Amino acid sequence: MSLIPWLRWSDTPPRLSPRSPAEMVLETLMMELAGQIREVERQQRERRSAVRKICTGVDYSWLASTPRPTYDISPGERLQLEDVCAKIHPSYCGPAILRFRQLLAEREPEVQEVARLFHSVLQEALEKMKQEEEAHRLTRQWSLRPRGSLSSFKTRARIAPFASDIRTISEDVERDAPPPPRTWSMPEFRAPQSD
Repeated sequence: MSLIPWLRWSDTPPRLSPRSPAEMVLETLMMELAGQIREVERQQRERRSAVRKICTGVDYSWLASTPRPTYDISPGERLQLEDVCAKIHPSYCGPAILRFRQLLAEREPEVQEVARLFHSVLQEALEKMKQEEEAHRLTRQWSLRPRGSLSSFKTRARIAPFASDIRTISEDVERDAPPPPRTWSMPEFRAPQSD
């Protein structure tokens, strides 16, 4: 029997349906939430069975089958989370998941608290997005701002390096002292005396 008919190299591989990045982020984040809820539920079951084993001294875990997940998010809360997930930019999806996992590891929340914790992580990501967007907008605004040329600067300000309104001690000393003898190569400059 030949395997040639089964191997169809000329056929193109099936392509995934084209989805927008927002849909992919939404699906990824909601799958992460569902997976973490299942994991927290499993950890709670293990803790309860460990406490039961310590209290009774007998282990019947081999006899019991694993129960189905019992906690589910309410439809209203799910829609609210999906709405927030849809606002997350794809570049913030990974850091949001990492932050969510970090908080779960630190706090070890109850199953009911996982959705609220996830919502707070998404809000942090949205705030960070807004801050970076604002900084980017200000940077772009600053870089696109018209620059003044030196010619316009000359007309706006007159530079007088020796004119000063600030009285200094050395100025008073120089005024009272007789002028030093002039050298032949230098012109003589005298400030007009105002009396």
